Amino acid sequence: MVSTANIKAALGHVSSQADEAIDVADVALVLASFDHPASDLKIYRDHLREIAEAVHTAVLESGFDVDNPGPEEMAEVLSQVISRDFTYTGDEDSYNDLDNANLMRVIERRRGLPVALGILYLAAARAQGWVAAGLNFPGHFLVRLESRDGRRTIIDPFYSGRVMESRALRELLKLVRGTAVELDSTHYRPVSNRDVLIRLQNNVKTRRMELNEIGGALEAVTAMQVLDPGNASLWREAGVMHMRLGHLKHAVEAFEGFVARTPEGADKRKIAQVIEELRERLH
Repeated sequence: MVSTANIKAALGHVSSQADEAIDVADVALVLASFDHPASDLKIYRDHLREIAEAVHTAVLESGFDVDNPGPEEMAEVLSQVISRDFTYTGDEDSYNDLDNANLMRVIERRRGLPVALGILYLAAARAQGWVAAGLNFPGHFLVRLESRDGRRTIIDPFYSGRVMESRALRELLKLVRGTAVELDSTHYRPVSNRDVLIRLQNNVKTRRMELNEIGGALEAVTAMQVLDPGNASLWREAGVMHMRLGHLKHAVEAFEGFVARTPEGADKRKIAQVIEELRERLH
């Protein structure tokens, strides 16, 4: 397991960065390297540049307005390059494979989860100077492209960057959240770069927990804490995992972090009581 100190050293610069300054793809590669510490990130960074250059070339050859392409045109070029030319696709056959949430392995295998593939689309689009954002859509990561005149298109990176009209979005929402749920404005809300990375790491944490790899899940949560230190729920999760691993001193520290970041209420009082019980056991 990667040490907390190493995680903080690798991601420390991100915690102080303005959100818009965060290079989502590069940070995703750093996160991926925790599982492959001997790997050379330059290979993967070069590949991301290769994709971006191929998108630029495709735009020049398309006949579109290079300075002001429409969002549908952006979607067409991104899909052509990433899905067809570089053969990236969603991994339906082994969806829960941990490799699908590791950007290094996604690049090697050309398969991944919606959020991991979405990061490739975001990186390629932003390299062209296009406005692109992940969306607050439940259960399935989507990307929104926006032209200079404010026109927007939503695409699904998992399915070859296909354009998602309202009907398709409604069907997808009901599939992942149930037939009673309806589309509303929250599903179209863009998320921050930190939120994209948190969503990626949350997939890693969930799969580690399913495999009962508590140490690996804690590593994912620790990375999320560095990315979003104000998120109280992450400190509580870390505390619970430390308890399961028998790290009582670290559990106390994590729970204290939760208490410090949580307003008065039942949750805060409950965790404060847990802290006292753990301190008694430490003495």
